[in-house]
Amino acid sequence: MAARARQVVKAYGSGETRVVALDGIDVDIARGQFTAIMGPSGSGKSTLMHCLAGLDTVSSGQIFLDDTESTGLKDKKLTRLRRDRVGFIFQAFNLLPTLNALENITLPMDIAGRKPDRAWLDQVVETVGLAGRLKHRPTELSGGQQQRVAVARALASRPEIIFGDEPTGNLDSRAGAEVLGFLRRSVTDLGQTIVMVTHDPVAASYADRVLYLADGRIVDEMYSPTADQVLDRMKSFDARGRTS
Repeated sequence: MAARARQVVKAYGSGETRVVALDGIDVDIARGQFTAIMGPSGSGKSTLMHCLAGLDTVSSGQIFLDDTESTGLKDKKLTRLRRDRVGFIFQAFNLLPTLNALENITLPMDIAGRKPDRAWLDQVVETVGLAGRLKHRPTELSGGQQQRVAVARALASRPEIIFGDEPTGNLDSRAGAEVLGFLRRSVTDLGQTIVMVTHDPVAASYADRVLYLADGRIVDEMYSPTADQVLDRMKSFDARGRTS
């Protein structure tokens, strides 16, 4: 497994103001697969992803990346774990405007003092279709191209797992489809592992597996989903997260 959660609870506040965002989550994330996480607003889907990725702490339970338990790691070791073994793609592209596309792609490795694997980097750039745009700065790229740079940046260091939080949320449908296609190919062709939070049934249909959250719990899962199947499943949840 690329990542695991065991009896994970995440709560905010205390006493009467205590809010439980994750309520005893157990989940395995298979290596070399594309997993989508879906659920109503407030269901805990982004919280789960942030905890799995080591971006947020848990109240109790355990998170593992491969065989390394990330819960309880000191800040320096957790930072090194995220830097060396995890990739991130967010709704905001988070590109530095003063750097060109290639420099943005290699920036995390440059900061870590690591040289990119040139053959792998070339393969990633080819996969996301950026070969002719590497010298362009973000302002010279479309939104879809900027997100492709962000995808390539996440892939370039060959992380064990990539987390995406609504990575196509700021894109139009055409650009979003392009980015989702690149993510799909990175799994199929490059053997990458991806976990993506989304509210979009079409985006979820690119995944191998969809996890459904409601009220901080995993209430269902679906393999080889279609957009229509995902939409129908989402409609079947009532306000409390139970099936109707």
